Amino acid sequence: HVQLVESGGGLVQPGGSLRLSCAIDNTVNRHGNRYIAWFRQASGSEREGVAAIDSDGRTTYAESVKGQFTITKDNAKNTLYLQMMNLKPEDTAMYYCAADPAVWQNSLGRSEYRFWGQGTQVTVS
Repeated sequence: HVQLVESGGGLVQPGGSLRLSCAIDNTVNRHGNRYIAWFRQASGSEREGVAAIDSDGRTTYAESVKGQFTITKDNAKNTLYLQMMNLKPEDTAMYYCAADPAVWQNSLGRSEYRFWGQGTQVTVS
């Protein structure tokens, strides 16, 4: 299996910044994960894709966060990051990282990912 552990969430004022991390234990997955991504789920809302990055470093962002969030990865550390800038109250959500060896259609599609972390809460207030 693949284990993912998010960290870095917390309470931040509007306009502030936060950096989330996702440690990925991929030692038992011999095929690796072509796609890793961040999702978020606000209370009472559907989980939605925020940003994804593939094995070639290509990134995909939800329109709502373009220019505001940046997804990066450190392959040597097996760590995924989400740098969040100029945070707004509407960014408040539980943030999850996810991974999958491949996607069929949509790198921000929830159903494309089979491995998930437990989430880290981000509250902008």
